[in-house]
Amino acid sequence: MAGKFERIRVKIPFGYKLMISYCVFIIIPVLLVGQIANQVFVKSTREQTYNNIQGTLHQMSENISYKMEDMIRISDMLYFDTTFNSRLRFTESAWVSYDTTINVLIPKLETAVSTANRRIWLSIYLRNDDLREIYDSYAYSDPLDSNKRLFDIYQYERLEDRTWYKLYPKEENYGVTLQWKQIEDDASNGRISLLRRLVDISTTIKPQEIGFMRINVSMTDLFESMDYNKIGDGTALYLSDSQGRVVLSSGGKQTNVFREKELRKNGDLLIRKPIPQLGWDLIAVVPAQIVEKDTVKIRNLTYLICLICIGIFFVVSIVVSRYFSRRVSKIVSVLDSFQEGEFHKRVSFKGNDEFTHISSALNDMGSNIGKLINEVYLADLQKKEAELESLHAQINPHFLYNTLSSISRLARFGMLDKLQRMVMDLAKFYRLSLNDGRNIISVKNELEQAQAYVDIQKIKYDERMQVTYDYAPEVVRYETVKLIMQPFIENVLEHAWTGEYIHIRITATVLEVEDVLEFKIIDNGVGFPPGRVLDNTAGQDLTNAGYGIRNVDQRIKLHYGNEYGVTLFSRAGIGTTVRIVIPLVKRKVAEGRNKTLL
Repeated sequence: MAGKFERIRVKIPFGYKLMISYCVFIIIPVLLVGQIANQVFVKSTREQTYNNIQGTLHQMSENISYKMEDMIRISDMLYFDTTFNSRLRFTESAWVSYDTTINVLIPKLETAVSTANRRIWLSIYLRNDDLREIYDSYAYSDPLDSNKRLFDIYQYERLEDRTWYKLYPKEENYGVTLQWKQIEDDASNGRISLLRRLVDISTTIKPQEIGFMRINVSMTDLFESMDYNKIGDGTALYLSDSQGRVVLSSGGKQTNVFREKELRKNGDLLIRKPIPQLGWDLIAVVPAQIVEKDTVKIRNLTYLICLICIGIFFVVSIVVSRYFSRRVSKIVSVLDSFQEGEFHKRVSFKGNDEFTHISSALNDMGSNIGKLINEVYLADLQKKEAELESLHAQINPHFLYNTLSSISRLARFGMLDKLQRMVMDLAKFYRLSLNDGRNIISVKNELEQAQAYVDIQKIKYDERMQVTYDYAPEVVRYETVKLIMQPFIENVLEHAWTGEYIHIRITATVLEVEDVLEFKIIDNGVGFPPGRVLDNTAGQDLTNAGYGIRNVDQRIKLHYGNEYGVTLFSRAGIGTTVRIVIPLVKRKVAEGRNKTLL
């Protein structure tokens, strides 16, 4: 399953990791602080709005109370005037009644009406039947809108059957009992009435009701200060009675019932200010969108400040991360160089921080590792050179032994000409083989060396052997380990003969194949016997091969690596093919002269 579903890993540079972590640990607190600040500011704004509107309502309430107190003051002029009340109660004759009406009652009422700071309508109901009625017919018009007299005098019998009078408090608390109420046609005409008894306390301790007064005042006049514009556009003011009915409104939707639950559900801000004299409430309604308008401004300002802070922190994080990532990148670059085997690269930082200590330790480590590798490499190289020298030392005596044996036979039979040629060819062979002590020779010299060996052997075998060379002219540009062809030609001449074969044909080819240089020695001999079959597939198992074959293969592997070397292909009765592969390495200097190969 692990191989089928491999986990995808994304490589993120250290600088980005540092920047991201820095941003996360900074942005989260900034957003958190911004959110808390926004909530505090929004709450503060709502409280400030609430307090401002409440202050405005308080001023309105004070203004309304002042006007109501002014009406009560007018009523006090009649209520507390004991002389006036006594004259209303007692009459001795028609003349006295007339005199009371003309000289006391009417002047008193005119004074009261004229004293008021606003237009009022005063009605007096008297128990004294001797005092005649004085009133006007207003023909369904509002008395406050007429230019007639603004007071009326009625007999008490007009009052006794009226509902509002029956509901008036029976007990009189002297100087305190009074009532503000909309009665009869007050609501339709936009008025409100101040209701109050007229009492006489001159004869008894308990106040005696001698009359009743009703002072009408316009709602618009009394609640003149109730203006929604003082709170703000889009707001509304409602004057609600104790039953929740809307008595008067300013702005907003015109309604008869104040729907508080519906407004609160909409998120509107409701601020209530009681009017004690009436038992009514002055209510300000600020729609949610108006309240939110200021909070949205604060929210946007808070978010803007947060974004600016985040932007500043982001820039700072980039600068900081780049500062540290550059240092880390330099260290990683040095480590990559070390991994690639280049230990000369160094890194240095100013200051006395951790990066300075790391760079110093890294430089020391690179220097030490470089020295150790050089020492190991030189030791290994010297070991390989010693091994190569040893192999060369082993193969040269082997060939020399065989050649000296041939020279001995020629001397025994007195073949002096052949003996001379063999000695000359042997000298040439060793001159090329020694190669001034170098193990590497050019391909041209390797071919000449092989030809020198063939020339020596031709003296011995004469026409029974034939060697053919096939190579491209450009292969002479390359170099090779010396003595890689001669041992295999020697091996053919030593082991490929039988009684049935009196001629040996050897073909030596040198070709440039892809990125390697390929040598082949092909013979038509008897091949390897069945008991010495090689692994032709791998071509690397030379355990059953002869000493000379293993010698060449080991020298090639020591010098070029294990991917190069000797491969054998052989079939009994058919012949053998030796394939030698080495890398393409161009020679550095031109050597010798060209020799025609036979």
